[in-house]
Amino acid sequence: MEIVQFTEFGAPEVLQLVEVPTPRPGAGEVLIKVVAAGVNYADIY
Repeated sequence: MEIVQFTEFGAPEVLQLVEVPTPRPGAGEVLIKVVAAGVNYADIY
């Protein structure tokens, strides 16, 4: 699965698309597929 992460503060250019293993839900948990998510302008600061 692909995630967007950052390792430093900065402009939107610090956001990186990274491949990680898909998590497996444990007992009493569910896995929800997110198709789209918004990012607030303040979140990039």
